[in-house]
Amino acid sequence: MPSWATVLIIALGGAMLLEGAVYALFPNGMKRAMREIMDMPEAQLRSGGLIVAAIGLTLIVVILQKL
Repeated sequence: MPSWATVLIIALGGAMLLEGAVYALFPNGMKRAMREIMDMPEAQLRSGGLIVAAIGLTLIVVILQKL
């Protein structure tokens, strides 16, 4: 089983890869999405962020248990 540091580095690298690819492939779409996000209420952003974080953590835990 890999160490938590290894998993963290891989996760950060994966997030950077996905984030960079989206900006590189769809720069205008990302600008539009950012404008829409600026108009969203903070509570909606916070709850959405918590949901995505919980899903991500669940995926990591499930994958690590299978290793």
